[in-house]
Amino acid sequence: MTSTVIAIDGPAAAGKGTLARRLADHFGYAYLDTGSIYRAVGLKVLRAGQNPHDAAAAEQAARDLTPDELFALQKDPDLRSEAGGQAASKVAAIPGVRTALLAFQRQFAATPPGGCPGAVLDGRDIGTVVCPDATHKLFVTASVEERARRRVAELRAKGIESIESAVLADMKERDARDSQRDVAPLRPAEDALELDTSALDADAAFAAVLAYLQRKDVPR
Repeated sequence: MTSTVIAIDGPAAAGKGTLARRLADHFGYAYLDTGSIYRAVGLKVLRAGQNPHDAAAAEQAARDLTPDELFALQKDPDLRSEAGGQAASKVAAIPGVRTALLAFQRQFAATPPGGCPGAVLDGRDIGTVVCPDATHKLFVTASVEERARRRVAELRAKGIESIESAVLADMKERDARDSQRDVAPLRPAEDALELDTSALDADAAFAAVLAYLQRKDVPR
C-alpha cells in the first residue's frame, strides 16, 4: 500500500465507528464504514427493480459501486431501513458480491478518494482479511453488557423503544456468529492494538488511540 491505512475492527457497539470517523477527521484521511457497502449494494438492486437474490444483478451492482455513489447512499435514510438490511443480508451471501466488495475496499485503502494521504476503514475483518498489511491496526471491544446498554441508549435516542435483555441476547448471538464463522471470523489481528472501551467514553477512547498513533508518527 502506498497510503497510510488505519484498520479498525471490533464487535457491534464497541465504539469503533465513532472512533474511526474522529481519527479520519483528525488526520485528514478518507473514511470507509465497510458495514454500509453491502447495504448500498442491496439498496441499488432494490431501486433497479431487481431481486437481491439475483446473483448476476447483485454482482453487477457491486462491481459498479463507486466511492462517490457510496457516500451519497450513506446519506439516504433508506440505507438503514429494515428493507435495506434485509437486502444487504441477501447480497452478502453471494460470493461474487463479496469478491467485488473486497476489491472495492482494498482499492479505497490503496488509493483514498479525494487525494487524501491515508484512509481509515472500520469493520470486522479489516486488519485480518481486507488490509492485512495496514499501517496501523486496532481492535476495539467492550463487554457485551456495556455494548448492549449503549445500543439501547442509541435506539431510544432515535425514539425506538428497546428492551435491554432482548438487545443483549441478540448481541451475544451476533458475537458468536461473527467469531465462529468459517470465512473471515471476527478476531484481532496479531499485531493489532487492543482497546477495551467498557469504562471509556468516546473522548477517552479517542485520546488513548491518538496518543498511540502519535507515538507511531502517523502522517497527516
